[in-house]
Amino acid sequence: MTAKPMIRSPFSFLLLSALIVAVDQETKVLIQGSLHLLEVRQITSFFNIVYYRNIGSAFGMFKNLGNVFFITVSVMAVAVVCVLLFRDRDNRLGLAFILGGAIGNLVDRVAHGYVIDFLEVHAAGHYWPAFNIADSALTLGMALLLLNAWIQWKGPACKSIP
Repeated sequence: MTAKPMIRSPFSFLLLSALIVAVDQETKVLIQGSLHLLEVRQITSFFNIVYYRNIGSAFGMFKNLGNVFFITVSVMAVAVVCVLLFRDRDNRLGLAFILGGAIGNLVDRVAHGYVIDFLEVHAAGHYWPAFNIADSALTLGMALLLLNAWIQWKGPACKSIP
């Protein structure tokens, strides 16, 4: 058996999702152990490590919907992405990143009642809302799905893009 069939297996993508969850959770443990809530440590002129608790969704929106709502939506999303991971061979990489990110933030919501955010980017006094590894994986996964959709929409002319 060559390595190629294993790489295409949905189980190898589930392993990638598990790795994303593990890295996400470990970084959050490190942040909780080394920073106080709301503490900010400047790393560069445009990047900080912080410790924030996000009870809302992306960018802290919809806080009034409550944790049970976000847990329910997250569980449903994880179930749908798992099914898609086994059915949609063309999008497994993007789906694996989305799955890992969704589970990473779901673990926070179940364990703490909020999501731990710790990466903060800023420039000229403008701050992007803090985020974490799971959020980054979700964003990368969505970007990969969009890229694949664009390549398929453009047809064979784009198939040569690595």
